[in-house]
Amino acid sequence: MSTISSRRPPPPLTRTSTTSSTNNNSNTTKSRMTSANPYTPTSYSPMSPQAYSPTYHPSPSTKPNPTLQNQNESHAYSRHHHSRFPIPSVKSLNIKDNLRDMRDLKNLSNLKYRQRRRLLKLASIVVFGGLTVWSICHYFFFRHGTSASLSSFSPSFSWGSNKQDDTFSSNEGEEVDYEAIALSRARASPRGGSMRKLTDEILNNLSLDAETCRATFPGLMKEVDDTVAKGPFKVKRSSDLGPMQVRIKEGRVYVLHAQRKRDLSSEMVNSRTAALHQLHRALLTLPPSDRSHLNEFDTILTLNIRDTPFGTALQYTRNADPKHAPTDPDARTFLIPHFSFWAWDLPFIGSISRAASAITALEESQFQGNRWHSHKDPRAVWRGTTWFNSIHNPQLRYKLVSTTKGKPWADVQALEWQSGNDNNKQNATNSLMIEDFCKYKYVIHTEGISYSGRFQFLQMCASVTITPPIQWMQHTTHLVKPLFSSDLDLDKARSLRKRRDGKTKDTRAKPGAQKNEPWQPHVRHDRAWPKRYDPNEANIVFVAPDWSDLEDTIHWLEDHPQVAEGIARRQRELFMGGGYFSPAAEACYWRELVRGWAKMARPVKGEFEDLGVPYEEFVLSNGWD
Repeated sequence: MSTISSRRPPPPLTRTSTTSSTNNNSNTTKSRMTSANPYTPTSYSPMSPQAYSPTYHPSPSTKPNPTLQNQNESHAYSRHHHSRFPIPSVKSLNIKDNLRDMRDLKNLSNLKYRQRRRLLKLASIVVFGGLTVWSICHYFFFRHGTSASLSSFSPSFSWGSNKQDDTFSSNEGEEVDYEAIALSRARASPRGGSMRKLTDEILNNLSLDAETCRATFPGLMKEVDDTVAKGPFKVKRSSDLGPMQVRIKEGRVYVLHAQRKRDLSSEMVNSRTAALHQLHRALLTLPPSDRSHLNEFDTILTLNIRDTPFGTALQYTRNADPKHAPTDPDARTFLIPHFSFWAWDLPFIGSISRAASAITALEESQFQGNRWHSHKDPRAVWRGTTWFNSIHNPQLRYKLVSTTKGKPWADVQALEWQSGNDNNKQNATNSLMIEDFCKYKYVIHTEGISYSGRFQFLQMCASVTITPPIQWMQHTTHLVKPLFSSDLDLDKARSLRKRRDGKTKDTRAKPGAQKNEPWQPHVRHDRAWPKRYDPNEANIVFVAPDWSDLEDTIHWLEDHPQVAEGIARRQRELFMGGGYFSPAAEACYWRELVRGWAKMARPVKGEFEDLGVPYEEFVLSNGWD
């Protein structure tokens, strides 16, 4: 106690409660603490080091108050402790105020949450609205084009509904635009580039299920669906000279009947074997979803590998004119992919995979972008056999050669065949590799006795395919969109060309002379192709069957280079970019074909008791002698 009483005690602290600001409160407290002890010098502060120093002594002139000194001594430690840790002034605790503050904080939190939700909703509306506007503008301005020079050509164009069963009507009702559906996935830009393409993994996948097949290749099953819609039919046993018949049982192929090899040409034997390979591969690669119910594929198939269709069978072609459809209630034509989808035993074609790879390498390395105009040969090209014509147009190929003879805009030649030394294989000295046709801006397509097997190879090119109206349909021919030359202003193009060439001679018809009327499609062409397409929609060009307007059509296309390139690009983008010629599409089509046939076929009882020869055994020798 002597030590404590020997030093000057700190002044007592007086706690006050105030609602003033922090700075004012601190100053007020300090002044009150100082004035509470009359013996404290004006320079003294409770926080000063003198208050806590044991060697500090007040000046002798200062007289202590005994009462305050005793109080200080009795509470020296307490005051000493509180002077080291002064208690700040605080607002008195009020439970109601605290509860109100908590509610305010909660309301503020809810308000911020609602504001964030409104902002997110507004952002999503702006984003999706912008995408919708962009899609509409992209469709109308980039797909259809706005060429002023073609504004006078405005044929009707109607969209059809995308039905799940891919049904299609080309004669009446609304038409499903399968190309538009396919190009929504792999759409060609105005300069020919693609926005999005099917991957190689999909195009080479042989085990796509039925639903994926239809979604990936819209419209591919149109021919199958149309034939199935005709209803059930009878299947009878073939005669000795009749077409091949096979049994499908539990996913395996058995040959019931086949013509002798000596009764067929070597090409027909090869095409028959190729078709069997295609069928077997499609069944061998069945997806797991189909393997659980193989009985859907159990049936008796009839396979006709000749050029002209007849009876009820799987066939390569059918007549495009619906008036020439078979009248037999049991007659059915199920179109199958051409045997060249497996391979073609010609030195300038080979397998379709080789040809497709070569064409793709050529198009992508030499003719992308602006190089289509500058690098492609501006002539129209054709190679073929002149005598191989249809009975409906027996002079088709002869007239083509005579019409183009000596013309600077044409590279048309009849093939000069030579017999080879290897199993009588033939080659032509002036032939072109199939990919070399794609080096030309214009490729001429001619049908043969019926269809032409090289059509799908020409469609792989980014070139304008020019042909008379197609009269024989294959399994993907319905996807073409023809531009008829009769719908073009060829007279104006002819006049402009003559003025440009300096030929100003008066060419007006003399009095009494017969006027040369432009070609107009025959009624059978209108039945086969009832819909006309705008130049900015078309992917093929139809000209007069006698080639009378071929030159004027090519010059018109040369005068409208953007239109010509668009037709060429759309063709390749659909059939190659859309994957319709891919191995995946072929396997999908074969499986749907067998499923559709099996659903409607009614084999005559008692005529198909034997199982047949297994496919693996039959193909060892390509048949029987």
